[in-house]
Amino acid sequence: MPHPTQSFVRNGLLSVIDAAAYAAIGPHLEPVDLPKGTVLIEAGEPFTHAHFFNSGIGSIVVSTADSQRVEAGIFGRDGLSGFGSLLGVDQCPQTTMVQVEGEGYRVSIEALRSACQQSDSLRETLLRYVHVFISQTSYTSLSNVSQSVEGRLARWLLMCHDRVTGDDIALTHEFLSIMLAVQRPSVTTALHMIEGYGFIKARRGHITIKDRDALIDFADGMYGTPEAEYRRLIGPFG
Repeated sequence: MPHPTQSFVRNGLLSVIDAAAYAAIGPHLEPVDLPKGTVLIEAGEPFTHAHFFNSGIGSIVVSTADSQRVEAGIFGRDGLSGFGSLLGVDQCPQTTMVQVEGEGYRVSIEALRSACQQSDSLRETLLRYVHVFISQTSYTSLSNVSQSVEGRLARWLLMCHDRVTGDDIALTHEFLSIMLAVQRPSVTTALHMIEGYGFIKARRGHITIKDRDALIDFADGMYGTPEAEYRRLIGPFG
């Protein structure tokens, strides 16, 4: 099967790299579907592949010994999974899974590292993404200690909205509870409050963004800085 041309891909990282960089990575890209619930990286298991999303949302989840889970960060068409391999590590203590179904490309870790050795431009772009992702997780930490559940929910909804096409997002209460590290009743209360303000429309398994600007204001400065950093260092976001 011929590898995808650069003009065809919708992943933000693959779209902005120069032609020589794409020539290094492109032949190794394998188109894949990304069904909801697919585990891309198992905690404590060696990396085998990185995934560049064209659509959908990936979630990096931290779990405790007693099975409590919290989401540390998300990515979609802006990024890739398995970026720890770019730093020379072979596994990580977090699980990476698909939370909103989509499609994209996978590449073996060996091929990804080889392509980065061939292209300084590719390596630098991907490492800039690592920097942006660290910025995202730092704002998650700040949001978790300084915001109400409703404010944190507004931020996560905006982040998910960035990574889907249109205003409808397939998000379950279970996923939202992992995102916010709260019980489902707290998710329901927060959704009802934000819906009451007219910012969203919530129905079973789906949330529709109705007033994005108001949602940004409600997030109270916790959304926007990592996204601006992505635009500054890499290119268009969302």
